[in-house]
Amino acid sequence: MSKEDHSSHSLKSIFNQNKSAWAVAFACIVAFMGIGLVDPILPALASQLHASPSQVSLLFTSYLLITGIVMLVTGFVSSRIGPKRTLLFGLLFIIVFSCLGGLSNTVNQLIGFRAGWGFGNAFFISTALAVIVSVASGGTENAIILYEAAIGLGMSVGPLLGGFLGKMSWRYPFFGVAILMLIGFILIFVLIGDLPKPAKKISLGEPLKALGHGGLLSIGITALLYNFGFFTLLAFSPFVLRMGEYGIGFTFFGWGVLLAFTSVVVAPKLQRVFGTMKTMYGVLFLFAVDLVIMGLNIESKATLVVCIILAGALLGINNTLITTAVMEVSPVERSIASSAYSFVRFVGGAIAPWLAGKLAEWFNPHIPFYFGAFAVLAALLVLFSGRRFMGSIE
Repeated sequence: MSKEDHSSHSLKSIFNQNKSAWAVAFACIVAFMGIGLVDPILPALASQLHASPSQVSLLFTSYLLITGIVMLVTGFVSSRIGPKRTLLFGLLFIIVFSCLGGLSNTVNQLIGFRAGWGFGNAFFISTALAVIVSVASGGTENAIILYEAAIGLGMSVGPLLGGFLGKMSWRYPFFGVAILMLIGFILIFVLIGDLPKPAKKISLGEPLKALGHGGLLSIGITALLYNFGFFTLLAFSPFVLRMGEYGIGFTFFGWGVLLAFTSVVVAPKLQRVFGTMKTMYGVLFLFAVDLVIMGLNIESKATLVVCIILAGALLGINNTLITTAVMEVSPVERSIASSAYSFVRFVGGAIAPWLAGKLAEWFNPHIPFYFGAFAVLAALLVLFSGRRFMGSIE
């Protein structure tokens, strides 16, 4: 990067955006609230719906699995009806199914409605990244940093909102997201004009075909394995923290604040000093160490809280760098690259919460964290083995 490129990443340039970019960013915040929203209420859901931790963790699995699979068709749809209509279509599904989730009476109903929520989320997430890159000012990397900041803020506010609303009733967080997403729907409908459809219609097979590029495939598998650690932390930690809704909510709020801060402020600086690949190697290694420490200190509430919050700092850095890498590593269109990468990584995210709960049931609560650390180290090795494809991202 040139010196001029470096100066373009000042906070002022990143956040000096038009209304269209802010409308998409707000909707991104609310969309990613949905991931962490259920964290503080997982123990309450298990108790009130008479479910085991692994059953309750299927709220993440159904949501993420459907999100990943549907990612394969979002480009096909978006290239035919246009990005704006695709965003609104996804938001409408999230609104409807988050409401239905709040009306559930059994854990199986809730799992099914979370799958519907994931269906809408796929259309929104895959299109939002491409849209924010196209409407934001300051270039691709500034747009990605704004996108990651929105994700971080959503993930930090989600557990906090879930904790406060969940203390009154586990149903209220679902209704809260529906209301906020309705606001996002209105903002996008009003503030974003009709965005041009891609010049070329995307076929159903193109995202899978894009994974034939070694760099994109390497990053996708890296993210799949890394997500085993990420979602073990997110979905299983609430069960070993032995805290109420407020305690879990504030813990993951701290996690999300650091995630947002490092994704915007720290990641670009480390990228300039050490390069994208070396920074990701270091962050993945430190995250694996963090998970091992959690596994070794499962009885220490203070250690778990500190490790969860510090993990947010590491995850924020990695999320920004890996998203930037996906956008730049292959010659395919950004929307296709995003869909292909998201399909692979969300599969990892879908398996991890259920597997973490099962490992705890089969063995003991230490094992999920050790397995998560092992998966993150495997992600590091996959990323390192694919370094020959990564020249374009440095």
